[in-house]
This record gives sequence, structure tokens and C-alpha cells, in this order.
Amino acid sequence: MASPGADALPTMQLLRHLDTGPRGLTERAAEERLARFGENTLPEWRTASWPRRFVRSLRDPFTAVLFCLALVSATVTAWGTAGVILTLVVVSCVLRSSGEYRADRSMAALRELVATTATVLRRTERDAPARDRETPVGLLVPGDVVRLGPGDLVPADVRLLKATGLTVHQAALTGESAPVAKHPVDAPKSPRAGVFDRPQMCFQGSSVASGSATAVVVATGPRTRFATAHGGPGRRAASAFDRSVHRVSWLLVRFMLLTPPLVLMAGAALRGRGLETLPFAVAVAVGLTPEMLPVIVTTCLARGASLLAREHGVIVKRLPALHDLGAIDVLCLDKTGTLTQDRPVLHRALDADGRDAPEVLRWAAVNSWWTLHLADLPVPDALDEALLDAVDEDALTSYEGVAALPFDPVRRLATAVVRSPGRLGVHTLVVKGAVEDVLQRCALPDEERDRLRALAARETASGLRLLAVATAERPARHRDRPPADERGLDFRGFVALRDALAPTAADALAGLTRRGLAVKVLTGDHPGTGVRVCRDLGLAPGAVLTAEGIDALTDAELAGAARRTTVFARCTPAHKARVVAALRAGGHTTGFLGDGVNDLPALHAADVGICPRDAVDVVRDSADAVLAEKDLTAIDHAITAGRHSSGNIATYLRITLSSNLGNVIAMLAAGLLLPFLPMLPAQVLVQNLFFDAAQLAFAYDRPPRSALRRPTELLPRALLRFITGFGLLNAVADLATFAVLALAGHSAGSGGEAAFHAGWFTENLLTQALVMVLLRTGRSAAEGRAPSPVRWAAAALAAIGVLFPLTPLGPALDMAALPPAYYLLLTAVLTLYALALLAARARHERSLRDG
Repeated sequence: MASPGADALPTMQLLRHLDTGPRGLTERAAEERLARFGENTLPEWRTASWPRRFVRSLRDPFTAVLFCLALVSATVTAWGTAGVILTLVVVSCVLRSSGEYRADRSMAALRELVATTATVLRRTERDAPARDRETPVGLLVPGDVVRLGPGDLVPADVRLLKATGLTVHQAALTGESAPVAKHPVDAPKSPRAGVFDRPQMCFQGSSVASGSATAVVVATGPRTRFATAHGGPGRRAASAFDRSVHRVSWLLVRFMLLTPPLVLMAGAALRGRGLETLPFAVAVAVGLTPEMLPVIVTTCLARGASLLAREHGVIVKRLPALHDLGAIDVLCLDKTGTLTQDRPVLHRALDADGRDAPEVLRWAAVNSWWTLHLADLPVPDALDEALLDAVDEDALTSYEGVAALPFDPVRRLATAVVRSPGRLGVHTLVVKGAVEDVLQRCALPDEERDRLRALAARETASGLRLLAVATAERPARHRDRPPADERGLDFRGFVALRDALAPTAADALAGLTRRGLAVKVLTGDHPGTGVRVCRDLGLAPGAVLTAEGIDALTDAELAGAARRTTVFARCTPAHKARVVAALRAGGHTTGFLGDGVNDLPALHAADVGICPRDAVDVVRDSADAVLAEKDLTAIDHAITAGRHSSGNIATYLRITLSSNLGNVIAMLAAGLLLPFLPMLPAQVLVQNLFFDAAQLAFAYDRPPRSALRRPTELLPRALLRFITGFGLLNAVADLATFAVLALAGHSAGSGGEAAFHAGWFTENLLTQALVMVLLRTGRSAAEGRAPSPVRWAAAALAAIGVLFPLTPLGPALDMAALPPAYYLLLTAVLTLYALALLAARARHERSLRDG
């Protein structure tokens, strides 16, 4: 029934179109429309169930490969290997799906209703009088006539029929902090401005700041602008975590798929072995696989998300988003409520010559004080409150209020009539309002009026909001004053207001800069406002890019311009989303902080969407992380937690893959040189089990401060260089151990295989323990003295490597005790290996610093 052009029809034509009138609907008509249009509720965004999340977590490429390896192992009757791999797959999927399910339950506890009841005019019969009644918002229908008062939430999309001094907060829709004046327009012209700028329309999701109104409902439920603005969650592009893990996973998948055929072909060509080497080939592939990767990744992210929620009130809804938070190098945000508070403060008062003028502030405050008290306003608006906070109350009560006309969106003025002390028979009119409207009512030459306009334009361009103040003395009278009394005024000056800065914004911005983040301000406000806020907070604004400039650029040009620009002004939701997408296209990992429906496109375009807990429902549903407060300090905590978790994951990958690659190279070489398998499949499995258990310590490690100073992202090429270099070094140590075993006389023969297996088993676990300790992300000496779970795990792994062959389980796995001479030679090999590791690590760290 409510057509898309309902905001452009003349009032009477609109009422006929809706089949309603100023007295509202009858109860019967309302029931019929409720059955036709449905309840006035937003479409529910249903979250995935726990089983569905579990199945979805199997799509991870590395988890899928592990699952395939388990099936191959089962095919060749390597039941132990298959069981261990399947256990790891299940544990990883359970951890991931459980963490995301708990985050969704936490989000459900934050949901709040947009409104509960509304004041509606309804009639029992067609000819019965209309009566006000409180009706649940869900029962509103198009054609209902509702009343709005200060503090009311707008329950649906409505067209104003009557209004008195109505101003509306639209921050949830547009992001603008200042209330917007609204008034009826009987025959609207074809609008060029955005839909939210149309004065005759109020939208669900906004709230009444001041004044009162009667309006007719034109759209409810899913047909409101509030509902259609977000259009559901949509499908988002791959995040930084998805891109990184997929690249690394497929790099390793290629290695793993290549290894078994190589082992089979080499065994068949050089030793005449056939399919009997298949279990060994599968074991070698498993040995190359960081099978703990899904478990380590999920544990690191789940633990970080849990600590973040418990200690800082930040809920991470999607576990990979925690990694993305650590990888962010560009943070985009709106200034309102983040860099600034949702209120203005006085900047200065100035006279006609631009000099400081305290008396101008006094007259402006007198106007605000008596308008508030004599016009029966429930609370002062934000501008009046800023003026009253800046003046001593005693200076205002010395004037006696006579009458007042509150701010009117058509006149754009507020007028107070007061009696000054000692001025009997004379009333003073104090007029405050928009610069142009006040100047038109002042007795000024045209040249002076133009000069004052230019002065006001300069102040406005610097990011200030200006109100003009004028007075006039008139003979005292008791009857209402005619509009002519507001002509021929004496101009007093201007009061300039600016946005109040958020108390923690400056320190938080400095902290984010130290962490290597670039902050981009995307605002719908005047360019000067964004520039002033940045300068006040110590952030260099540079050149401003406005919406017109964004429209004039191609996507490629915008990517370059976005990298250089800090402030984007006059942005619509589409502009914000395009800037974020351009930054991502330029290779940046982006986060976007928003809380209004207008921010939804940008939230979807970013790698990480962030919102405060008091954001509108649809935004909270779309965001990846929800802050307890709209505070940059909370984002700093979230980014630190993300880098903490990502640093541990990266350290695990570097150490595990380099160690595994070295072992596999040595195992392949030994398999070609020896007349027997260098390690039995069961021995490879047990060795991997011990190493896997020790690697869980990485999920609880404390990375160094240096790892928190820059964005963290898994880069396949850098990882490949690291694991290749250190893996070859590990292979040399393994082959040196082979030489030690030969030198000690433990070659093939009666009992020789068991001794060889035991010697290599011990050496492998000792070298892996060394790698865990020495290749952790570079830590300072002071940090290194702190107890570390990785060091304890490495010590336990080394002890198992030495003692396991000597236990009764050793012979069961075909391992024999080794002579003391072997341990002396092995100590020499491990010492040389440790020195080589330290030298290689130092060179690697120098290359990182130089690069």
C-alpha cells in the first residue's frame, strides 16, 4: 500500500492512497492490514546451528587433506595413524564450532528492541472519536497515525502531518551526531538530497530529540528503510585469515601430495620394494604435515577470544576475525562517537571583528536558559546544553524571563524576551540561530552583512559550527509580540562550537600509530570538521577527499588516493564502502568501526567489521567483533590479542614445518641409502604424537613485544624461504646423526636395525626440542628469563627422546638401547647444530630488519 513515492505525494493524496485520515484507522481496518502486511518487525537473521558449524569447519583445506590422509591410512590398515589424524580433525572442528557458537549466544544476549510501544490514534468504529492508545510496535500497520514526543523512538517509517519544534537524532541511519530538524511539507518538490535529508520524513531507527509531532505510518517491517538498508548479511569476500591460511595450506598440500609417489618410486627403483612401502610413504606424508595446525589455530584463536571477552568485554563472533584483527594495517572509522563524543562544546565567542567576546556568549546563554524554561522544553538540545555548561548560572538568573519562542526548523531561530536588571519598561529580545537567518533580521548595510557572511564561512571551513546572536530593545508589553519585532536587530556576534573529543581518543590513536596502523576518517560531515578533529587529536589530516572527488576517480585511481588520504568527507554509505574496498584492493588489511545502518556496506566491505554493543541490531549481527564501548582503546586491546594469537600461530608454523621438512628430507635420503626402512611407520607415528603434544604449548606462549608492534599476516613466500633454509639445516643434522650411527658401529645386521631406529628416534626428538626453543620469535634476554610453556614442553620432549628407547615400550616398537659412545657423539652433533641454528636465526633477523 505504501508506494515508493509516498514521501513525494501531497499530504491529502498520500492519505487517500493509504486509505486513512488524520483520525487514524479503525480497529478492524488495522487487523486486516496486519494480516496483509505482517508484523512491524525486522527480518530475523538466523544464526547457524552447532552441527551446521561443525560440518562447515570441515571445508578448511588443511582439515580436508588430513581427512583424506586418514582415509588412505585406513586403506593400508594403518589404523593407529588413521585414528590419530581423525581425532585431530574432530578436536579442531569441535573447538572452532564451539567458540563461534558461544560468541553467537553472547550476541543474542545483547539484542535490544528498537521500540516496545507507540502512541497510536485508533477508532472502535468509523464514526467514533479517535483515542490515543499505547500499542505494541509490532502491531503497527501502514495508515496508522502516531504521536511522537521527546525521547520517543520512531516506530516505523512515517510522514509528518503536524510538528512543533521537532528535531530527530538520525545517527543510527546517517552517522551524524547533531539532531536534524523535521517539519511537514504539504507538496514536496522533487528531492535532490538523500532520502534521510527530506524534512517531512522520519524513519525507523531514529529518535526524537525535541518537539512533538503527529505522523502517518507509510512503511513497516521489512519495507522500512532501516530494514532494506542492510538487506541481510550477504556474502563477504575472503578475509585476510582465509587468504593466508588457504595460500599456506595449498603450498603444503602440494608437498604432501608429492611425497608418497616419490617414496614409492624411489623404493621401487633402487630397492625393488613395491606396495609394502605404502604405509611408510603415508607415514612420511603425515610427518611432513603440521597435523596440529587446525587444533593450534583454533586453540590460539579461541583462547584469545575468551580472554578478550573476559578482560575487555570484546566479543569476537567469528574466530578467524581475531587473526584478521591482528593483521589490520588500516583502520577506517567515522569520527562521531569514536574520535568525538555525541555532543558539541563551546570553542569561543567572537564579535563582528572576530575578537573574543564574552558578552556574546552571555547573551546566547540567556537565550538558551529562558527558552528552555519558558517554552516547556523537556531538556535542552545539545547546542543549548553546551552554551549553558560554559556560563555560570548566576549570570543568567539576574535576567527575568518574559516570553520565549523555541527553535523552529522553518524560521531557524530561537527568541527569548527578558527584562534586564534596572531596565524598567524595556524588554530585550535575544535572538539566536542560523547565521543567514539572523543576519537577514539585523539592521546592517549590505557590505557589512557580506563581510560577516565571509567571516562565518571562514570559521565554518575550519570545522566549527556557528550560531549568530542578535538583540533588540523594545517597549515592554504584555501581549504577544508580532514577527516585526524580530526585524532591525543589533548584531552581537557569533558563538562557535566544536565536537567534544573522546577522552581516550588521542592516546588510543597514538597507540595505534605505534602499532603500525594507519587511521582513515570516513565522515558525512563538512571537510573542515574532520580536519579540525584530526588536528586536535594529533593526527595529520593532509588533503581531504570529498564525495565528489571519490566519484571522479576510477577504482584503480581511488586505491592510490585512499592510501595517501586520511580524511574522507561528505561520504554516503556507498562512498564509505568504496573507499574500504579500494584499500583492500591496494593490498591492505582493513578494519571498519561503525554503529549505524549507513555503515553496513562498509562493514561488509572490510576484512573485519567492528561495532559497539549499543549499535543497532542489524549492525551487531553483521559485525565480526563487538566492543563493550565505542572506544578506540578497546580496539587496541583487540588488535593486541589478535597479534598475540597470530604470532603464536606463525611461530608454530615456522618451527614445525622447518623441523618436519628436515626430517622428511633426511628420511627419504636414508631410505634410499639403507637396505631397511630408516623408521618403521609405528615409530614415525609415535614420534609425531610426542611432537604434536609438545606443540600444543605454542597456543599458550607469550610472544615478544616486538611481535605486537606490526600487523601479522601469514605470507607463503616468506614462510617457504624460512622452512626451506632451516629445514635443510635440520636435514644436515639428521644425516650427521646417520654418520654418527655408522661410526659407532650400528649398521645393518643382527640388532642393527633396532639400534638405528632408537638412535634416530632420540635424535629427532632432541633436534625438535632444540628447534622449539631456539627458533621461537626473537625474544630479548629479559623476556627469555620468564617461565615459558614452550620451554617446559621442549624439556619434556627431550627427556622422552632420551628415555623412551630405554623403557619396556622401546623393544615393543623395535628399538634397542644405545651405547654411551653414541650419546657423546650425539651431544657434539647437537652442539654444532644449536650454534648453526643461532647463527642462521641472527642472519634471518638481520634480513628482516634490513628489509
